[in-house]
Amino acid sequence: MKKMLSLLVTLLMVSTLGATRRHIPKAPDFTLPGVNGDTVHLYDYKGKVVILDFWATWCPPCKAEIPGFVKLMKELKGKPFTVIGVALDDPKRVDAFYKKYKMNYPVAYGDRQIARLYGGIRGIPTTFILDKDMRIVRKFVGYRSKEIFLQTVEQLLNE
Repeated sequence: MKKMLSLLVTLLMVSTLGATRRHIPKAPDFTLPGVNGDTVHLYDYKGKVVILDFWATWCPPCKAEIPGFVKLMKELKGKPFTVIGVALDDPKRVDAFYKKYKMNYPVAYGDRQIARLYGGIRGIPTTFILDKDMRIVRKFVGYRSKEIFLQTVEQLLNE
């Protein structure tokens, strides 16, 4: 019963996303150094639905959530979608973690400034879902399953 109620609430929220989003401010833009010497610039992904995940290598819920993001990237390949990780951790640890978990999406090295820019990341993982116009549609603090993210992402992809 709880699962059904949770699903109904989620569906209701997702169904009203498009109608109320016009007045939502855009996510703060950033340019950060990333894994493999890349530079991650958020607004380079405008036109895509983005899962923006703040995480750390030492965080058990983050470790549980990341394999779901890897699967989402594979399942939604070819669609206007990406995951971007912002690691709030030591870059050397992040590089090793990235390889170990076979992360297939951009990961940037974050800092306190980027955490403040997003309202102060008080718990991790903290994950935002952005629409194709870079508006923050959803925010989650703590672990969520791949299916929870997929519901909102699919709705946004179909708009």
